[in-house]
Parts: sequence; C-alpha cells; structure tokens
Amino acid sequence: MIIKILIVATLIAIVISLGSAMLFLIKDKGQSARTAKALTIRVALSVTLFALLMLGIFTGHIKPHGVYPPSAGSQANALP
Repeated sequence: MIIKILIVATLIAIVISLGSAMLFLIKDKGQSARTAKALTIRVALSVTLFALLMLGIFTGHIKPHGVYPPSAGSQANALP
C-alpha cells in the first residue's frame, strides 16, 4: 500500500514541478535558470516514478494487466 501512495505522491510532484516550470518561464521570460532547474527536478521525479513502478511490479504490490483481459474462449482453444 505504501508503494502506491509513493507513486501517487510522485505523480503529483511531477505535475507541480511542471507547473512551476511554466510559471517561471512566463514570469522570468527565459532570463533565469529557474525553469531549467524545475524541469531537471521533473526529469528526476520521472525517473523515480519509473523506479517505483518497477519496484512495485517486482515485489508483487502492483499487478500489470492488459487493456483487454483474456476471454474465456481463447484459453479453451489453446493446445496443451
């Protein structure tokens, strides 16, 4: 459960960092390094999010699934 909370918190932090980068870009008109720092933080958070997702999958806390679940008929026709 804690891994899911960390994933959601990281997603929220990514959106906040992206919004602050946009704000700095508009406010400073590209004259300061604050936009680049905010985007660097966003990239680091994205890498952290990817690592958290992989950790959750490997430990079994997150179970990946496809968009379309397998139908019952497809497994009945499979050869043993």
